[in-house]
Amino acid sequence: MTKNKNNQSVWSSRIKKNKSTLFEKIGSSINIDKRLYKEDINCSLTHVDMLFRQKIISFKVKNKIFFGLNKIKNEITKKKFIFKNRDEDIHMSIERRLHEIIGDDAGFIHSGRSRNDQVVTDLKVWMKESTNQIISYLRSNQKTILQLSEKNIYTIMPGFTHLKNAQPISLCHYLLAYIEIFERDKKRFEYNLKNLNENPLGVAALSGTSFNIDRNYTTKKLNFSKPTNNSIDTVSDRDFVVDFIYASSMCSMHISRLSEELIIWNSDGFKLVKLNDRIVTGSSIMPQKKNPDPLEYLRGQTGIFYGNLVSMLTILKGLPLSYFKDLQDDKKLIFETFDNLKNCLLLTNEVLKNIIFNKKNMLELAEKGFLTATDLADYIVKKHNYPFRKSYNLTAKIVNFCEKNNKSFKDLKINEIKKIDSQLENDILKVFDLNNSISSKKSFGGTSFDNIKKMIKKYKKELR
Repeated sequence: MTKNKNNQSVWSSRIKKNKSTLFEKIGSSINIDKRLYKEDINCSLTHVDMLFRQKIISFKVKNKIFFGLNKIKNEITKKKFIFKNRDEDIHMSIERRLHEIIGDDAGFIHSGRSRNDQVVTDLKVWMKESTNQIISYLRSNQKTILQLSEKNIYTIMPGFTHLKNAQPISLCHYLLAYIEIFERDKKRFEYNLKNLNENPLGVAALSGTSFNIDRNYTTKKLNFSKPTNNSIDTVSDRDFVVDFIYASSMCSMHISRLSEELIIWNSDGFKLVKLNDRIVTGSSIMPQKKNPDPLEYLRGQTGIFYGNLVSMLTILKGLPLSYFKDLQDDKKLIFETFDNLKNCLLLTNEVLKNIIFNKKNMLELAEKGFLTATDLADYIVKKHNYPFRKSYNLTAKIVNFCEKNNKSFKDLKINEIKKIDSQLENDILKVFDLNNSISSKKSFGGTSFDNIKKMIKKYKKELR
């Protein structure tokens, strides 16, 4: 069995001088992309199988390479594999070790391919699996939200605009909004899967290969939908990386908005929710404190996602076609993005399962701020056929009267209302009831109890 002389890089026959020690250290991506070892080995096994089927290599060589690659996979899995910076990346590291195991026949593994198509294939395979994981985590969050929603159909709370009491809503309706939000996130990732599903393997460095390869075979074996159409675009393309980081940034932003809202609701000024001790931390000096640190962590992570997105866009913006060393940094950004988003989604789910809603405080807050003022204006339009703007101004006068006399709507007497407009009748007092207000919002997508019960059934069916 022959050995790779002096354990040199494959280009040592062309480049005679040793690489700069500093660049060898900083230019190596092995500590990052070794995460792709399973994908790299599986893609290589598929490539070698295709080479044999196309009679480019012999059955004997195929079996030797298969033996060597499976041995390497076992070594890495059992943490017996030695990674070296001089190998530069996981692809050359595996090829170097394969040469040590089976000798010169290892060189056949690279027939008809380049690292350029090899790396983008590995990354796409990894990202398909990772994207499906994220979709699964999003679905889990939706199911948790749905369970919370169903328990709070008749929990009344104020809906806010500008963080001011606006109109009464069901807490269930509020929670269901996040099912829609996470559904859009899911759709973004599902769309990304379509772009990921084109097989790069076989386009080689940038122009294709003269070997009689079968890209349709590797496409089928690697579970891609079709081979890519243009070899130059294939090795240049990192749109799918940007798409994933963008979708992750959007998802993180949504988690941040939810976290911010719960932080506000948990504050002593609102006291609308209480957090289980599992999801709070204490203070180093103030014994009484219970801080919503997990929520603050989720809010803060959004900046990391945005930074990764800007970094990837900046790397790509100045690159002509086709492959450049700059693209090596895509893996660091994508791995960090995936790991962070996975943790954020898991933590979000845990937070949602450990929230206690203060229904009493929610109702008391909903009774402040004249939340049924719009209902009153709408009632006057429907009952007396006033133009809405006239009705709006009349309602504003009633609100002003209440504020001046320190009254709420439910404290009003019909004679007080008639002093403002004599046409108004006794049944107007029913308009001020919060339950009636919510029940009346029957337009599709509204907060009425009937509507949200139908939406719960719909989501249950979709998330089954």
